[in-house]
Amino acid sequence: MKLILAMIRIAKMNETKVALSEAGLPSFTAMPILGRGAGRAIGPNIQATKNHPDMVAENEVLSTPRLKSKRMITLVVSDDKKDLAVETIIKVNQTGNSGDGKIIVVDALESVRVRTGESGDSTLD
Repeated sequence: MKLILAMIRIAKMNETKVALSEAGLPSFTAMPILGRGAGRAIGPNIQATKNHPDMVAENEVLSTPRLKSKRMITLVVSDDKKDLAVETIIKVNQTGNSGDGKIIVVDALESVRVRTGESGDSTLD
C-alpha cells in the first residue's frame, strides 16, 4: 500500500476530484493547507519609513516568505494503483509554472476499516 500526499492549487481541486474518480480512485481526503516552495515570492513588501510607516513597495522581493493557500489530497492506494494515482494528479495539475504542487509517495504499513475491523488492501475499495 502507498500513502500519497498531493499539494495542489486550490483552483485545480474540482478537476482533480473528477479525474481521480474517473480513474477509479474516488476515495481520498482533502484539506486546506498553507505552504510555499523553494522559490522567492514576489509581491508587496512593507517598508517602514519615518514619514510613511505603512508605505508599500510593489513588486519587490519579500524579506519574509509569504505562505500561499493550497489543498492537500491524501489517498491510500494499493501498490499497483500508485502510478495511476500519481499520473492522474500530474495530468490535471501540471501547468509548467512554479506553484503547480508536489506529490509525496510513502509506504503505508496498514489500513483498517473502522466499521468492520478488517485490514489490508480490501479496505481500499
